[in-house]
Amino acid sequence: MSSLAAPTRTSATGRGAWRPGASALGLGVATLWLSLIVLLPLAAVVDRSLQDGLGDFWESVSSRQAVDALKFTLLISLGVAAINAVMGTLIAWVLVRDEFRGKSFVNALIDLPFALPTIVAGLTLLALYGDAIAYTKWAVLLALLFVTLPFVVRAVQPVLIELDQEMEQAAKSLGASGFTTFRRIILPNLLPAMISGIALAFARAVGEFGSVILISGNKPFDTQVSSVYAYKQIESDNIGGAAAVSVVLLLVSLAVLIGLRLVERWGTRHDG
Repeated sequence: MSSLAAPTRTSATGRGAWRPGASALGLGVATLWLSLIVLLPLAAVVDRSLQDGLGDFWESVSSRQAVDALKFTLLISLGVAAINAVMGTLIAWVLVRDEFRGKSFVNALIDLPFALPTIVAGLTLLALYGDAIAYTKWAVLLALLFVTLPFVVRAVQPVLIELDQEMEQAAKSLGASGFTTFRRIILPNLLPAMISGIALAFARAVGEFGSVILISGNKPFDTQVSSVYAYKQIESDNIGGAAAVSVVLLLVSLAVLIGLRLVERWGTRHDG
């Protein structure tokens, strides 16, 4: 007499059965860790910003100095993102398509801003440029370009590696110029990765603190970014005001990241 055995779900690697309990445990641990490290601290900041009521929250974020700091932060971050879009793509192209002596060193150098404490970057730029651009908007731009350098490069690089070059060769054989080939063949394939890198660079620039606190001069209504403004509010014992400004920065970064996920989802459906 034969009996029907319950089907066994194997893992993607085929090495064992899928176990719901193990999956639930992994999800629970991941959720707990995410809550402790990210969600609870963010919730605490939001709660602190609203402790004195919405009126004080609005007063903190709508003061002239806070608004000017936010405007400057957003404008300089947009400039950084735009420059990264061009230069990050160019660097990725050189690293993938060109061969030159020292290429491995340059490739490793791209990740230096991830490993180097950001305040060291500020000290380095201050020592290098001295009075030439220190304590100006150009100094803030350079500092933010340094800390955001890897994002577009590392987003675009793997896409370029996997890109089928036969399509480019076919376009050139049909008489297409180099620019036309790039615009019609290469750029559409790179665009989702570029957008991803640009969004991450923008979000990082919006919240950057260490690299700009020394070199910017932190002049109100001129070179003061929002993160430094929040720090000065803490020094002035205005914790609620600092928390309110931090929540605004959090919302800006969150909106950028959500927009990025929507673009990625759209790109996935479009490719399918």
